[in-house]
Amino acid sequence: MFREKYVRSISYLLENGRDVLLYRLHKDILHDLTKEEEAALLEKVMQTDEYQLLMTHVKPNGYIGIGMHSWEKFKSSHLDDGENAARLLHNYGIPKEMPVVRNFVRAMRDDRVLEEEFSYYGPEKVRFATRSLGINSGSTLDVTLYACQALLGYGDDPEMKHFVDASYNAFVSMLDYDDPNEITTFNPNLKRKYNCPVITPETYFPCQYHLETLANTKSWRTEEKIARLAQAIDHHDRITKDWGGFAVKIGGKQVGPGWAYMQPFLPLSFPQKAPNQRKTLTALAKVCGDRTQVVRESAATLKEMIAEDGVLRTTFESSYQKSRFKDNFRSAHPYVEIGLEPDHKKDTAIWCELTFWAVEFLYLLEGGEG
Repeated sequence: MFREKYVRSISYLLENGRDVLLYRLHKDILHDLTKEEEAALLEKVMQTDEYQLLMTHVKPNGYIGIGMHSWEKFKSSHLDDGENAARLLHNYGIPKEMPVVRNFVRAMRDDRVLEEEFSYYGPEKVRFATRSLGINSGSTLDVTLYACQALLGYGDDPEMKHFVDASYNAFVSMLDYDDPNEITTFNPNLKRKYNCPVITPETYFPCQYHLETLANTKSWRTEEKIARLAQAIDHHDRITKDWGGFAVKIGGKQVGPGWAYMQPFLPLSFPQKAPNQRKTLTALAKVCGDRTQVVRESAATLKEMIAEDGVLRTTFESSYQKSRFKDNFRSAHPYVEIGLEPDHKKDTAIWCELTFWAVEFLYLLEGGEG
C-alpha cells in the first residue's frame, strides 16, 4: 500500500501541514475523507488569505483579474490576473462545480467577455485580435486560455478537443525529425536588432501549456498514445541539447513562443532548479508515468533524498538564495508551483511544501493514475 510505504513522509505532513496542504493530501492522495470532512476542510481553504484575496478580483461577468499573463503595472495584487487566478484555484483543489470556477470558465469561452477583458491596453487588444494564431507552438493568447480551462477541470469538454489534439501533436511531431533546425528558417540578411531562426504559426512545437493541458485531461489517453508521447519526450531530450531555439513569425514580426521546450527536460536537482522543476516533473508524471528517462531519474533521486526520515529538504548556498526560493512559493504565476502553506517563516513550512510534492509525485508513479 502506498500509504504504508511512505508513512514517514505522510506522517510529517499530517503533523505539520496547514489547511490547504492537508485538504490536498487527504482529497487527492489518501482518499480518506467523508463528504462532511471534505466539505469542512474545503471551507477552511476558502477562508485562507490567498483565496479571500482572489475573491476580491472576481467580476460580475465571472472573469477573474485583469487579462491573462498580464502587465504588472495594471495589477493591484499578484492574483489580479486571469492565469494566476486559475493556477491558484487549481493548486488549491477548488472543485470545478464551484460557481467561482464554473463562471470563470464560462467567461473564458465568451468572446464578448474576452474582448472586454482584453481592451484595457493597446498591446492586449492586438493580442486578443490574434489570439487564434500559433496554438501549435504556444505563441498565442488562446494557448493560455485553453490551458487554464484544463487546469480548472474543463479540458475534456468538446470545446477543448482541438487544443488537446494540438497539444498531443506538438510533442509527437518531434518524432518526425532528428534535428530541430529542420523546422526553422533563418535569414541572416534581415536588418533588425534581434534576428533568430523562425517557425511558422502552424508549426508544431511543445510548450508548458501543451504539457499542462495533456496532464489535466483524459480524453486523449490510450495506451498507444501514452507510449508514443513518452517516446516523443525522450526523443525531444536527445535532439534539443545545445540548441539555440527559435521565434515564431506572425504578421512579419518575430514573437517569442510561450515557454516552449527548446532545451531538454532536466532531472531533479536542488535547490537551483527546484521551483519550476516541480511543476514540470509533476506534469510529465501525469502524462506518461515513469516511461520517460527524466522522470525515472528524478524519482530515483527523490527516493534517495527522503530515504532517511521521509522529509524532503534542501540546503541553500546563501540567505539570498533561500529568500528567492521562498518567494517562489508566494508567486502565483506559470513558471513555478504556487505554495500551499500560508507562510514560510519557518523551515518546516518549506519542507512541508517539498515533501508534499514528493508524495504527490511518487503517488502519480506508484499509487494512482495521472
